[in-house]
Amino acid sequence: MIRRLWHAYRGLRLGTRLALGLGALSLVVFAVVGTALTTYMRDYLERQLADQMKLVQVVQSKDAAAHGTVQRKPYYGWYTAVYDVSGGSAELRTPADVPADSRALTALAQTMARSDEDLTRTVRIDGYGPYLLRACEVEPGVVLVSAAPMGDVEDTVEQLITVQVVAFGLALLALVVFGRRMLRRGLKPLSDMARTAHGIASHDLTESAARLPLRADGRDGGPEVAELRTAFNTMLEHIDDSLAVRAEAEQRLRRFVADASHELRTPLMSVRGYADLFQYAAANAPGERERHLARLRAEAARMGVLLDDLLLLARLDAAEVETPLRLEDADLTELVRQAADAFRAGHPDHPLTVAAGAAVVKVRMDPQRIRQVLDNLLTNAAAHTPPGTKVSVTVSVTADAARVAVADTGPGIPAADRERIFDRFYRVDKARSRDRGGSGLGLAVADSLVRAHGGTIELGGGAGATVFTVALPAAAR
Repeated sequence: MIRRLWHAYRGLRLGTRLALGLGALSLVVFAVVGTALTTYMRDYLERQLADQMKLVQVVQSKDAAAHGTVQRKPYYGWYTAVYDVSGGSAELRTPADVPADSRALTALAQTMARSDEDLTRTVRIDGYGPYLLRACEVEPGVVLVSAAPMGDVEDTVEQLITVQVVAFGLALLALVVFGRRMLRRGLKPLSDMARTAHGIASHDLTESAARLPLRADGRDGGPEVAELRTAFNTMLEHIDDSLAVRAEAEQRLRRFVADASHELRTPLMSVRGYADLFQYAAANAPGERERHLARLRAEAARMGVLLDDLLLLARLDAAEVETPLRLEDADLTELVRQAADAFRAGHPDHPLTVAAGAAVVKVRMDPQRIRQVLDNLLTNAAAHTPPGTKVSVTVSVTADAARVAVADTGPGIPAADRERIFDRFYRVDKARSRDRGGSGLGLAVADSLVRAHGGTIELGGGAGATVFTVALPAAAR
């Protein structure tokens, strides 16, 4: 039964449970306050009655000392008796105004014989109800016992209890009813957030570039609810950002797969075409056969370079699992000179100047990968500028970084293409032949390699000039 009630209570709404809990707590408080008030009132009335009896007994003691018994009539309902006490026994003097059952008075007189102070006791006399007894010594061996009815005290206490029960009951009812309304109003922001959460749960989070149009608004509920609302909205913003990033990543992945498939399809079609030529004996002459084999090897080499770049990018993307870098302290200036010598040998139609100075610039890097970055930037400058275009490489050092700037005086990069210049498979000139323009991975590989070193690569320059600046953290001195 108790378990069933507990489960039913736990199934109630939070506002109802709080109202019931508040009502139960108030009931306990009312019970404690009522008990304390009733006890205090009873004690107060009993003390008042005892003080009144003490004053009456002053007069009665004089009467008993003068006449042997009390001649004065006591108050209505009061009883008075004079006892001779000796050896632990008490003998009632007559005439005496005592109830039919006077054992309580006699017992108090016997106790008074062994006490040096006046005694007060509350008893219940059969057929008469509760009485307050008070005993005092008239003279040695003589004890006066008075009995006052406590009916008025009991009636007053019962009326007080009735008033308390009615008042506390009404207060408890009002507290539960109005408290429930106030709690419902105070918890309304939580209900709004719950509806918002249900709306999020029913929202299609698989959509591309999905943005949650839901927010928990309102200004009620106090600081705690405001803090929860802020955390809730912050969580929604985080979900929005995560969904946007995921949608963008999915879109880039689809574009990347499509571009990779397209880039691989061209050399694969060439390989298949030359294979068909050999199958149908269309190339029997030795010179023609060698030319076709050379084209096959070129297409295979091109696919190999493309796959190597894709593998490198994949390894850089998973750098937290496996790093493709072999870091060491190397001289960046020497590396720039080596790249410049190789560029002059391969591109004699592009004059190259190097401003590196004679100082050694130590950088924590993978020399082979940074050399690949420099080669890509220089090759990019030669591939996208006409013959005779001047190319320059400048090495500079600051307190926290070493910089290499690769610049050319070619036509420059249009402003519309600058934001996507480091995207994979992106080409500024969409009509450029893949044989001459490359796969569009050179700058993407350079950007990923530089970021893997903890550096940055930026595009600068304006119309008629292009400047790529690579910044790498300088090695600790």
